[in-house]
Amino acid sequence: MAASQPAPNAPHTEAGRPERITGADAVVRSLEALGTDIAFGLPGGAVLPLYDALFRAEKLRHVLVRHEQGAGHAAEGYAVASGRVGVCIATSGPGATNLVTALADAYLDSVPMVAITGQVGSALLGTDAFQEADIRGITMPITKHNVMVRNAEEIPLAIASAFHIASTGRPGPVLVDIPKDVQNAEIDFHWPPKIDLPGYKPNTKPHNRQIAQAAKMISQAQRPVLYIGGGVVKSEAHEQLLAFAEATGIPVTTTLMALGAFPQSHPLYLGMPGMHGSVPAVGALQEADLLIAIGTRFDDRVTGDVDSFAPLANIIHADIDPAEVGKIRAVDVPIVGDAKRVLSSLNDYFGENGKYQAPQIEPWNARLNDLKERFPRGYDPQSDGSLSPQFVIETLSKEVGPEGYYCSGVGQHQMWAAQFIDYEKPRHWINSGGAGTMGYAIPAAMGVKAALPDAEVWAIDGDGCFQMTNQEITTAALEGFPIKVALINNGNLGMVRQWQTLFYEGNYSNTKLGGEVYVPDFVKLSEALGAEAIRVTKDEEVVPAIRKAREINDRPVVIEFIVGEDAQVWPMISAGSSNSDIQYARDIRPFFGDEESAAETPQAINDTIEALEDN
Repeated sequence: MAASQPAPNAPHTEAGRPERITGADAVVRSLEALGTDIAFGLPGGAVLPLYDALFRAEKLRHVLVRHEQGAGHAAEGYAVASGRVGVCIATSGPGATNLVTALADAYLDSVPMVAITGQVGSALLGTDAFQEADIRGITMPITKHNVMVRNAEEIPLAIASAFHIASTGRPGPVLVDIPKDVQNAEIDFHWPPKIDLPGYKPNTKPHNRQIAQAAKMISQAQRPVLYIGGGVVKSEAHEQLLAFAEATGIPVTTTLMALGAFPQSHPLYLGMPGMHGSVPAVGALQEADLLIAIGTRFDDRVTGDVDSFAPLANIIHADIDPAEVGKIRAVDVPIVGDAKRVLSSLNDYFGENGKYQAPQIEPWNARLNDLKERFPRGYDPQSDGSLSPQFVIETLSKEVGPEGYYCSGVGQHQMWAAQFIDYEKPRHWINSGGAGTMGYAIPAAMGVKAALPDAEVWAIDGDGCFQMTNQEITTAALEGFPIKVALINNGNLGMVRQWQTLFYEGNYSNTKLGGEVYVPDFVKLSEALGAEAIRVTKDEEVVPAIRKAREINDRPVVIEFIVGEDAQVWPMISAGSSNSDIQYARDIRPFFGDEESAAETPQAINDTIEALEDN
């Protein structure tokens, strides 16, 4: 991903000399020169000079959030939807530490973000001064890079370098901490600064020899599968992925972070693999003889028990981060490089002018198509006649369609949103994957709307998540971000309750959020926060409520869907279990790649190939 290009000319006085400005003004000028149009933040004592400079900003809009965590998640939503660097601002001490969750979230999901924090004056550092916190030390493990600026003259370089690091190679969050006296100091502002980072040279070009090895292996495979991760979205490689899949006929799975990287209506699409993935996707990985893993990190929610994951497969693993290649699973062909360049290079080996023919995998695709027919997407109605959350989300997908942008919180509603919304394009699905951060959806949706004002943006949230960050509804209302919220209210911490049902004998310890009457009243709360609010309790009310929400575009809208508390997410693989033990529903368990089928499956496919050749 290319860094934002700096403005070519620095501001000068009439006499031609560099303009004399404060360090705080230099921060604003640098952000504007880098193309930043919006920043999310909350002022405080140690960052007041910067906020004074923001008052004079000409091109940079500031959005006043109600909590710094909301600023961080809004910057994430902005970045994921737009592909640009998101920016958030906080004061020292608790202001900065309130960004920690969002920084950790962005780090695990490789989101390009720059956080700018105020710090106590240089003379007070290390004295336990009021609202002092070592935010550099705190965030060292959860940022791609962080720095404290000790000299105001270094501010332009620090901001420009932060953007460069955040947006190149494997994207990630960068924190810039600036003491108050450094913000107040005056400097001669020069732009652009010369970025020279000798220890930071991300490799984006894959090695030709490894590409050639991978292409040969692909051409000879009988049961290949494309295992696609979020790196394909971040490198804008979706067109190259589609071309490669169609040139080779290889089926495609996309992880939670890659939904939309490959159109789900395509006949080669198998679904999402992993703990709550589709049976065809999980089965394909377990029975494959070759995994082509691109831009993915073999997360434990995908692999389950690593020793039994894809037991029959050779591995081609391509990732821009060399630390990820082979980290979890031994790799036969390691490739370090940008996903777009990897797929482009592989495409050169196939097609009309390529060196290799597409692999002969008709029986394999027939096997997977059979799985798609036998294990379709579905759900059981609630036994008590209450509203099914899956029906709500499936209906939302049908009404809004693939042009909508969908942000989710974390838990059951996240998995249902991943399963029952049809994603045809990248960057239309925004969620917290690696960290699994409750409260992500509302501020992230606000960030998406800030990046894409004309887009229809839906936050799909649970009643647990909603109670963590719903204050940002007020921010959205006052700042003119008319997001829409589908609030799935089952009165419980749903995913925790599901685990208690399955693994803790129904001991529902501290998972019920309300009594017989739901508390709080989300309709009244949402109205108080500045939103239009609708409550839905019956199937026939779902479509009219969604359509009404879509017609309101002058303020946020919250639809509270009262759903059954016993709804569960299926399919499911228990944590740490083999993917072969996937359960399609509570009492239905297909097996893949276990000791018996691992011996029989390849032979069965070979028998089918021989039968086809005989005919």
